[in-house]
Amino acid sequence: MSAPPPEFPWFLPRDSDMARRVHGFDWGNTSLGPLDGWRPALCHALAALMRSPAPMGLFHGREGILLYNDAYKAIAGLRHPQVFGQPVLAAWPEVADFNRHVLDTVFAGGALSFHDVHVVLNRSDAPQDAWLHIDFSPLVDDTATVAGVMFVITDTTARKEAEATLASEAATLQDRVNQRTAELLRTQDALRQSQKMEAIGNLTGGVAHDFNNLLQVISGNLQLLAEDVHGSERGERRVRNAMAGVARGSKLATQLLAFGRRQPLAPKVVNVGRFVRNMDDLLRRTLGEGIEVETVVAGGLWNTLIDPGNVENALLNLALNARDAMDGQGRLTIEAGNAYLDASYVDTLDDVAAGQYVLLAVTDTGHGIDAQTMDKVFEPFFTTKPEGRGTGLGLSMVYGFVKQSGGHIKLYSEPGHGTTVKLYLPRTTQSEDIIVDVDTGPLTGGSETILVAEDDEAVRDTVVAMLADLGYRVLKARDAPSALSIIDSGIPIDLLFTDVVMPGALKSPELARKARERLPGISVLFTSGYTENSIVHGGRLDEGVELLSKPYSRETLARKLRQMLSGHARRQDGGPATVAPPPANSPPAIRVVRVLVVEDDWLVRTTVAEMLQLRGHEVFEAADAARALEVLAEQPVDVLVSDVSLPGMSGVELVAEARARHPGLAAVYATGHAHADGVQPDARTLVLVKPYGSEALNQALARLFPPPGVGRPATAPGP
Repeated sequence: MSAPPPEFPWFLPRDSDMARRVHGFDWGNTSLGPLDGWRPALCHALAALMRSPAPMGLFHGREGILLYNDAYKAIAGLRHPQVFGQPVLAAWPEVADFNRHVLDTVFAGGALSFHDVHVVLNRSDAPQDAWLHIDFSPLVDDTATVAGVMFVITDTTARKEAEATLASEAATLQDRVNQRTAELLRTQDALRQSQKMEAIGNLTGGVAHDFNNLLQVISGNLQLLAEDVHGSERGERRVRNAMAGVARGSKLATQLLAFGRRQPLAPKVVNVGRFVRNMDDLLRRTLGEGIEVETVVAGGLWNTLIDPGNVENALLNLALNARDAMDGQGRLTIEAGNAYLDASYVDTLDDVAAGQYVLLAVTDTGHGIDAQTMDKVFEPFFTTKPEGRGTGLGLSMVYGFVKQSGGHIKLYSEPGHGTTVKLYLPRTTQSEDIIVDVDTGPLTGGSETILVAEDDEAVRDTVVAMLADLGYRVLKARDAPSALSIIDSGIPIDLLFTDVVMPGALKSPELARKARERLPGISVLFTSGYTENSIVHGGRLDEGVELLSKPYSRETLARKLRQMLSGHARRQDGGPATVAPPPANSPPAIRVVRVLVVEDDWLVRTTVAEMLQLRGHEVFEAADAARALEVLAEQPVDVLVSDVSLPGMSGVELVAEARARHPGLAAVYATGHAHADGVQPDARTLVLVKPYGSEALNQALARLFPPPGVGRPATAPGP
């Protein structure tokens, strides 16, 4: 081994790793030769290399003998010290091409710089990604000849990681900005849509009141005129044509109110599957033989709280649109099933809540809708049908009705592949309501007294003439204070028929409340061309409110009045009233009472309620004790007809709780056993054994509430 020159130790601290390596290195076995053969310029370069705190190294000679300092070894994490003093091309064959390029370029007199070079450093613990800045420059000896390549390394990993973090945060921030921007745009779109809907609603509502009042005057007088021209074919035809025009005007106003979400809804608990099946015959007749109608109803279908008339109109509108799209030939599929809209879906929507829905889907095999048209189909007055074949209000009406009901509507279509319209109607856990069609049966009038409160003189005169023509005794008032004065006069009044929108400080709902205070047995029927918010809240009629929308026909008015008057007999003192003497061969007269039927089986409950209603009683229904107590808190009730076995609280416990709150309450227990445990029949308590018929039920009520002139027995016997 050749000893280093005497001057060598002065530039290399003896305690450094590189010093030990340099002093102990066998320089004679390399092309470098012994250190004492180095020229002073190279020795100074090596001294600067070894003393530098920066990672540095050099490739000596054309072979690129590798020399480096402690800082370079620290950053590179070299595991094999023997690479020191070895040719660089052999030390790292995997990057030999790169290092050869460096040697050739620098020995040719050039310099190289590489910025942010991504490398994987073989540290002792594990491979590690790093980013380095490397400068290669010529190493010149005393004769100005290039003797090697000097390189200096700057670790830019921290800066690159900071830049990456900053870029990631900037991207995240940009994503958030984009998200917020999208939300803002959606909010702005929703606001514009809401403002548009509000404008349409206000415009429609403002016009509808006066427009429907005019239609009512025209309609009423035409119907009265029909009696005068009876027998004249020409006169009857002209009246029919004019009435058809009234009907079209009324439908137009209704459709606009529906789109503007201003129509008064009277929701019922409906099983859509049964509803669709009941419409099957109607749809087949309406669509014609060329359309094949298929209905698919899923098992376990939930109930929905919806206005039956509006959902029927919506389904009919969709079916007619499908028929036109199929040119009268094709297949119409109506599906009903359960659906769930999750948060990720409704997050992109503005007025839809996540949760459970009942899905009603209508699919046709028509020509479909293109993307440009899809954005406009729910707009009012937009139609692709030829002039004269459509108003453009059908789908907009469906859209407004579904939205007002708290649901969601989605349309899927592709040109040449048909269209599917999906209605998502909110689910309810309530029991299904039994919907009775009151617009059937013979048209009859009556002899009761009706007070008409209407500020429009023409409308008032028309409705008074119609009521008088039906046989009723009619009182009239031009405003609410005048109507209240008539009520305060003591004249017996069976029904108050009042317009919703009336001038003056006393509004119609307040008039109705005061009328019921003074005449507890009076019935109240509202009418209006536009209800505003006085009896409609949340798009729905207030509980217990009866409304007849203008314009109405003589037949509709007559049936509505009979429906109300037969179920709400006039009460003079707040107690059970007396029914008018029955005709010959009818069942014995009984007292009309208010009955609360509590039965968890909806079929039994509905049957019992119908038995009672046929005898003129006012009936309330409840499926369990909790609902029954709510009804008792809201309505005056004379007798409780309750099943003994109820979910939660038994019928016996219910009666005990009810009597604690209403001591005078009579009770009829219904049971499938011979007796009811814990029940002792008395003057206020009876037991009915199932199955029982209408006669047994009414006899039980007759014992509890004898007709006038018949005394109540001290102890009422069992059935």
